[in-house]
Amino acid sequence: MKRYQHFFLTMLAAFSLLVLAACGNSTSGGEESDATDEGQATGGAIEAKIGVISYLSGAGAAYGEAITQGLKLAQKEINEQGEVHIDLVIEDSAGEAEQAVNVGQKLMADDSILAIIGPTLSTEFFAVAPEADLNGITIMGTSTTVDGIPEIGDYVFRNAVPESLAIPAAIEKAVKRTGAKKVALIYGNDDALTKGGFEVMKRKAEEMGLEITTIETYQKGQSDYKAQLTKIKNSNPDLVLASCLYNEGAVILDQARKMGISVPFVGGNGFNSPQVIEIAGDAANGLIVGTPYFGDSEDPKIVEFNKNYEAEFGKKPDQFAAQAYDALYIYADAIKRAGTGEDRDAFRDALAATKDFDGILGKFSFDDVGDVVMDVTVVEIKDGKFVEFEE
Repeated sequence: MKRYQHFFLTMLAAFSLLVLAACGNSTSGGEESDATDEGQATGGAIEAKIGVISYLSGAGAAYGEAITQGLKLAQKEINEQGEVHIDLVIEDSAGEAEQAVNVGQKLMADDSILAIIGPTLSTEFFAVAPEADLNGITIMGTSTTVDGIPEIGDYVFRNAVPESLAIPAAIEKAVKRTGAKKVALIYGNDDALTKGGFEVMKRKAEEMGLEITTIETYQKGQSDYKAQLTKIKNSNPDLVLASCLYNEGAVILDQARKMGISVPFVGGNGFNSPQVIEIAGDAANGLIVGTPYFGDSEDPKIVEFNKNYEAEFGKKPDQFAAQAYDALYIYADAIKRAGTGEDRDAFRDALAATKDFDGILGKFSFDDVGDVVMDVTVVEIKDGKFVEFEE
């Protein structure tokens, strides 16, 4: 396996990371989260320390907040169950690849840390995951949906449903309902998630024989989309396929509706946040997205998760909280099967063997490269809330 082929490189990289850690090469202080009282005995539980890299400050901090809260709720429950005791060491990446690498190096250099969850954005993950793989520490993305992430290496996994599964499902249902023949595309051209989502959208539109009337791009942080939306409106599409993060995507929806673009939007994973509704208001109605999580499901597991999350944090969870919650339970399950919270290789092998794990998102397995095997639900925003899509 790769981890044996890279033995000497791994030793050299580990030495370098120890030097970096000794020099304090981190731009954010770690926050250690322990769901038990300080000094409380853990009994016979297997103890494990998990590093977390999350987008906690900056324009997209709602993603990181939801992920971190999902992890903390799972941590509390897992520790209370008594078989595994997990400490979380949480670092802020601020949504920036360079900072994600800095805090990732800090976590990797700590031999007491078994594995890492995060970073939040695919752009960050592509920067950090190769180093984790080289250093033989498992890393799992809970919100990273771009094609090619698990293929980075043997130690790289995700439990986020990739855009290559979610977007086609949403486009197929939208086309079937509307009879659409023509689509316009808009996407952020400076982010791995939005670029990857666009590529899936374009490929699916071409496979379905849909006419692409125009392709428009924008940059992260942009606030005025009138030029792009004017071109979209003038091209007279039946659907708009939009690969955006929620902060730009919600503004695009609002401006599009004000300009008289009334056709449905089909979004990528970045739209799977209640923030879209909070920012765009009624303009969010008609947005269609694929997701592994439908928060208003009557499934008892979802109902219980919602109740516990609201009791803990005072608001409803979103997809990102749910995926993070399941991710820590998947880690805990692998720790139990490995029988250790210290052996990184044993943990990696146990995690890779995960099959039919019964999470709140449904039955979950990893394929042979560490990618997701599970079902996708298509939802839409109707009357100011996400509802299950009806054909």
